[in-house]
Amino acid sequence: MDIKTSKIELVKMILNIESDEFIKKISDYVKKEKKDFWNELSPQDQAEIKKGIKQLEEGKRTSYNDILKKIS
Repeated sequence: MDIKTSKIELVKMILNIESDEFIKKISDYVKKEKKDFWNELSPQDQAEIKKGIKQLEEGKRTSYNDILKKIS
C-alpha cells in the first residue's frame, strides 16, 4: 500500500471514531510529531538568524538594490 492510500485509509478510520477523548489523543500525537524546522538547525545557524533579526529590529538594513550593487 502506498503512502497516499495509507493516508486515505487512516482518515476513513478517524472519521468513524466517535470518542472525543480519542480524537484529542490523536490530534495531540500528530501535533507533537510535527518537527519544528528551528530545532533542526544547528546552534550556529540559530545564532546567525537571531543576530539578523536583532539587526533588523535595530534598523540595520541593506536594501536589495544595494546588495546587487555590491555583488555586481
